[in-house]
Amino acid sequence: MIASVRGPVVARRADHVVVECGGVGYRLAVSAETLRSVPAAGAEARLHTHLVLRDDGIHLFGFASEEERDLFLMLVGVQGVGPKVALAVLSGGTPRELLNAISSGDTARFQAVPGIGRRTAERVIVELKEKVVDAAVDEIRISRSDDPRTLAREGLVGLGFGADEADRLLERAAGETAEDLIAGALRAAR
Repeated sequence: MIASVRGPVVARRADHVVVECGGVGYRLAVSAETLRSVPAAGAEARLHTHLVLRDDGIHLFGFASEEERDLFLMLVGVQGVGPKVALAVLSGGTPRELLNAISSGDTARFQAVPGIGRRTAERVIVELKEKVVDAAVDEIRISRSDDPRTLAREGLVGLGFGADEADRLLERAAGETAEDLIAGALRAAR
């Protein structure tokens, strides 16, 4: 498995970049979001990667951050979402914005992606919503604070909500644990 590639950028195209590493040029399919962070040809870049072996070839995908790669892996785990469609989804915003769209049930955002219809958009939301909330809960468990409201606020900010928006949502949420507060805040966000 190739976990990352670092080296000079040889080429930048709309859907891929070529990065030379150890004398070998690696062609990496990238999202528009990642492409924004790739420097001009000749400059050095580092991309996190995921390798896909299929009957039609070996495909290497590049990502500006581990968060983007993790979201890509979640997306391709959804039935009906292949790597190309997942890259198209990732081109629609930052990982935080997309995680926020999943947690708030924004199917319209996913339907706007070519290759995703209403059913697939709903499937993405249904299958990934719990994973996104669980990831936020795991993130807040690592936090130093023991106050449930503080932990819930950090979790909501981690999901892509602004700090002020997280505070407003938590005002309408009830619960004694951070998990309950996050769930209530996400219900209030709908």
